[in-house]
Parts: sequence; C-alpha cells; structure tokens
Amino acid sequence: MAVLAMLGVTACNATATADNGKPASSSSSAPGETSSPAPTPTTDPVVFKTTPADESEDVSVDTRVTASAEKGTLKKASLSYKSKKGNRIPVDGTLDGGRWTAGDLLEPGVKYTLALEAEDADGKTTESTQTFRTSNLTLDDQVYVAISPRDGGTVGIGMPVVVRFDLPVVDKASFEKHMKVTSTPAQAGSWYWLSSREAHWRPKTYWKAGTKVHVEADLNGVPAGGNRYGQMSRTSDFTIGRAVVAKVNLKTDQMDVFINGKWVKRIPVTGGRDGFTTRSGVKVIMDKQTNITMRAETIGLKKGDTGYYEDTPVKYAMRVTNSGEFLHTAPWSVADQGHRNVSHGCTGMSDANGKWLYGQMQIGDVVETTGTNRPMTMGNGYSDWNLSWARWTSGSAL
Repeated sequence: MAVLAMLGVTACNATATADNGKPASSSSSAPGETSSPAPTPTTDPVVFKTTPADESEDVSVDTRVTASAEKGTLKKASLSYKSKKGNRIPVDGTLDGGRWTAGDLLEPGVKYTLALEAEDADGKTTESTQTFRTSNLTLDDQVYVAISPRDGGTVGIGMPVVVRFDLPVVDKASFEKHMKVTSTPAQAGSWYWLSSREAHWRPKTYWKAGTKVHVEADLNGVPAGGNRYGQMSRTSDFTIGRAVVAKVNLKTDQMDVFINGKWVKRIPVTGGRDGFTTRSGVKVIMDKQTNITMRAETIGLKKGDTGYYEDTPVKYAMRVTNSGEFLHTAPWSVADQGHRNVSHGCTGMSDANGKWLYGQMQIGDVVETTGTNRPMTMGNGYSDWNLSWARWTSGSAL
C-alpha cells in the first residue's frame, strides 16, 4: 500500500498545474539546477562547388569552369583572367538552374578569378572569390587555326570552307566536334579531312547564289591529340555571290559561260598539248592576278627540257590548281584557239575574251572541264566537287 500511495503521488505531481492555470514546462533538472532555453534553429551555411577547385594550380586548358552552391542557390558568377599584357579579360558564361558554366575553355599560363554570390535558405547573401592558375604551354603545344573564305568576303558557288592548322591534328574527331558551318538558306554539308593540317566543308551541291554562311571553329583549348590544344577560336561570315560556271570542252576547244543558269557567252580556247594535258573535272577559281609572268620552272621545266619556254607576261590570269593550271590570256595562240590544244596545260584565250572573263568571275566560281583523259586529283586546288557525296562524307572524322 505504501508503494501504491507513493506511485499515486508521483503521478499527480507529473500533471500538476502552475499557479496561472497553464501547464507547467516539464523539466528533467535535478533539484537546485536551472534549465537552459532550447537552442535557436540555425541555417546551414552556403557551400560553393567549383571546377576547378579554389587555388588549383596547373589546370589544363581544356577544363570547362563550372560553379554551383549547396545549401543555397547560386545567383551570380563572373570569371576573368589577367592577360600576359596585364589586361583584365572577362569570360562569358551562362547561369541556368543554379549552375554557372563558362562559355569558353581556358588560356594557358594565366591566373583566373571566379567571383560568386549565392543566397541561403533565409535569403541571406554569401559571397566568395576563388582563384586558380592554368598550366603553361609553348607555341609547339598549341595549334594555330585559320579559316577561308575571309570574314566579310563574297565568293562563288563552288567555294569550300577551308580550315588550316599549323601543326598536325591527331584527334580529328575532337576538333571536328567544335567546327560548325551554318547557312541561310540552310544547306546540308559535311567536313572532309585532306590531311592532319587541313579540313574542308562543302554542301552536297553547289551553294545557292546569295547564301549567307557562318563558320565557327570553337577550338580554343580543345585537345588536338599528341598533348596539343587549339590556340584560339575563329569565326567567319561570308556571302555567296551570283552563280557563274564556265564549261570548257577541250574536244571542241570552246568555253561556254553561264551566269545564274543562263548562257551568256562562248569563248574559243586552247588547252594542254600532248605531254601537258589539261585536267578534266570540276575546278574552282582559287586566285586572280593581273600582269603576271608565267615561268616554265613553276611547272618543273628547265632550260633544255622539251616544252621549255622563256618567261612570258600575261595580262589576266585566274588560278584553278596548285600544280599551275590557269585560265589566262594567251595572245600568241589566238590562231589555235577554238581549233587545237597547244598550251602547257592552262586554258588560254584572247586578250579581249580573257579581260571579259576576268571581270565576270571571282574566287570560288566554277570551271567544269571535259574532253581529256587526265582527271583532277584531290588536293590539287579546290578539287572537292570531284568526289561523290558518299566518298566526301566518308572523309569526316565523325
């Protein structure tokens, strides 16, 4: 009974009311001790997550800088570096869904600064400034990039996009993924690697006259293989002019010129004689020159060789192959033009006709030659159109 009485008292004490009529706070404090108030809830601090990490050294130039925030939301980010000339260079980026991504890869041998701002769960702003340094590269470690046609130019319907590199590209697929051609109106096309130092892009058929073309080689920092990286990114915007096609028939020794699909003129010509046969196939105007001197040495002839000729001045000339074929004025062979082939491989015409043709054609215009048994070979000028579409696309690295 004594035990039961004690239990009853204990139960009553546990539910006793305070003097003000409200339930009393329970306490586990021993007699004579004072209880502490419950701790105030705290907000977890923001933690910035970045690639590369703060204070990193020897960061590879193919690193894509990213930033985000844990225990909060990233609101702002800015990346910049100090160039070797002492200028502060900003790097564009995008903030999407709380993650910031740099718009470009990195420059070698410089210090980058990444400034970040985030909000925690309570809306309080937290800021952080981080730094890192990229690895040094020599010029032998970097691949220089050049694009043709030049920015702002106008070229003919046969002009390919040409990207050249000063050092071999071992990983062609890595580079090609960052080389893009777009046009208005759109035309399907593909890259073809002529070598480890040169890649061409062309549409499936000749460009449409008036097309606007944009080329982007976003190669800065992109791995080229062989421990090399792209040295810079390049762009070019150019326009396709009117459609000019010269059709040369070396069986009849006549050239028919078409502009925007319409026949406009027939020109008597002469082609290469035996031993110097002009190549048949699709050629593209590579260069235009006036008042030049033709030299036998440029086609491998020296004094005493059969076919050698003295230096010969020419008023109008347009190159169509690397090996030395031109469309040019040849007043010395007017009597043969339209009748027989007497040249060293070039397509010759009178001064008057040559001047007219020179004024009609521009770099990138098309010359379609037929009538000989000597074909064009890939790489000898802009010979891209001599490959079938299936053969052309097989030259892509992707």
